[in-house]
Amino acid sequence: MMLRVRVIPCLDVSHGRVVKGVKFQGLRDVGAPDEMAQRYEEQGADELVFLDVSASVEGRDNQLETVRKVRKAVSIPVTIGGGVREVTHARQLLEAGADKVTMNTAAVLRPELIREISESFGRQCTVVAVDAKRDGDSWKVVIKGGREMLEIDAIEWIRRAEEFGAGECLLTSWDQDGTREGYDLELIQAVARVTHLPIIASGGANGPEHFVDGLNAGASAVLAASIFHDGDMTVRQVKESMAAQGVAMRL
Repeated sequence: MMLRVRVIPCLDVSHGRVVKGVKFQGLRDVGAPDEMAQRYEEQGADELVFLDVSASVEGRDNQLETVRKVRKAVSIPVTIGGGVREVTHARQLLEAGADKVTMNTAAVLRPELIREISESFGRQCTVVAVDAKRDGDSWKVVIKGGREMLEIDAIEWIRRAEEFGAGECLLTSWDQDGTREGYDLELIQAVARVTHLPIIASGGANGPEHFVDGLNAGASAVLAASIFHDGDMTVRQVKESMAAQGVAMRL
């Protein structure tokens, strides 16, 4: 049986409000996370990703009360990240309603965190989020909400993350984020060549054609924010368009 493609709206949250910017900068308020989550479920979203984008920068944990509000508002799977530095943080998020936990900065600084969470809760709960910035013909890892680029090859890091126990990769192009110019297809292809992890493509989608391009490049799920937050298209409209192009969707 062919696996159905997942369409995933992303809620970048800061201090209890959904925000959106371009290349992680110029964040603007776009709404309440629980209300937006409920709207996207009603539109047919397969999953949600909820990222507390200021938690790592501010050195704090994810705001659990906001997480509980989102969980109460929807029944679809929710992946939650931001400020996950220890197994205890992951446990708190799972107990608050997360189905999966994603980590970025802390995992880069201490890769053993991936193994600890995977061994505690299973690979199916363990998502490594990688923000990648193009550097010539390669990509470097960006951490702390896009504020710091490291001399770490992003493709090699994802390969290592799978060895440490990650079960999925949320792959965001720093260069394409918020631009609406489409995913970095070369980045997706490069990652798909070195890992068996399901890839969630993120950064730059502006319509069904970009989603299909991302899938053809090797992604197994597609994520977007701006086009949904700004009301340009609903999740259902995107899925119907993709289905008309022959993509196996849950409608």
